[in-house]
Amino acid sequence: MANLKEIRNRISSVGSTMQITSAMKMVSAAKLKKAQDAITAMRPYSDKLTELLQGLSATLDGDSGSVFAEQREVKNVLVVAITSNRGLCGAFNTNVIKTSNRIVATTFADKKVSFVTVGKKGNDILKKNHYVTHNNNEIFDDLTFDNVAELAERLMTLYKEGTYDKIVLVYNHFKNAATQVVLTEDFLPIKPLETEDVNTSADYIFEPSKEEIIETLIPKSLKTQLYKAIRDSFASEHGARMTAMHKATDNAAALKAELTLTYNKARQAAITNEILEIVGGAEALNN
Repeated sequence: MANLKEIRNRISSVGSTMQITSAMKMVSAAKLKKAQDAITAMRPYSDKLTELLQGLSATLDGDSGSVFAEQREVKNVLVVAITSNRGLCGAFNTNVIKTSNRIVATTFADKKVSFVTVGKKGNDILKKNHYVTHNNNEIFDDLTFDNVAELAERLMTLYKEGTYDKIVLVYNHFKNAATQVVLTEDFLPIKPLETEDVNTSADYIFEPSKEEIIETLIPKSLKTQLYKAIRDSFASEHGARMTAMHKATDNAAALKAELTLTYNKARQAAITNEILEIVGGAEALNN
């Protein structure tokens, strides 16, 4: 059994760790509230805008549609992996990396795949086994629509120039503070809705033409889609970190209680031994 000093040191160390994890949990909880409000507010707008553009694209002739809706043979694929700059958030980053590796090995097994990373953790791992063309760690330093729009414009240019035939987003979708679901979402080309889903399009009068509306709104829609994905991931990160720190705090508290019990047992055993030694010494003197 360890001596009393060693046990006291361990109890002190675990107590300090518990204070740190508890503080990190509270910080993440505060940040989560703001991030959750932001993603909840923009989801309906983003989803409706995407649905509208998909519906319009489905009603256009092949030659009159946007280049961003052009379906071509997929040879070169770009995967945008969205992780975080910091760790201590459970399996948040690992799940994105695993999903990215899986789709490379299965869905795009016969394609040439490149990566663009958003977040330092994903970049550090993926660049070991894949070709990462660019990383965007600085986005989380100031997460605004304008900063994300620059990345979206770069992705649109790469697709428009034919560098890539398909661009896919991989990120954590925020469900609640304890649950994050990894999504694989097509970014480009835009997928039109099925014909039966857009039968009501004839009820609308378009001014200016559908073509002009699409050319104006598609870039905005794509920027909004990417911003929503990064915002989703940002909220998921704080939810995952809050949950991880909550579990770490509970584990530290349990370990501290166990060490305290061990310390009390060791202290009681030491006192008992001292008493036995005193009694034994007294008996020896009497004899």
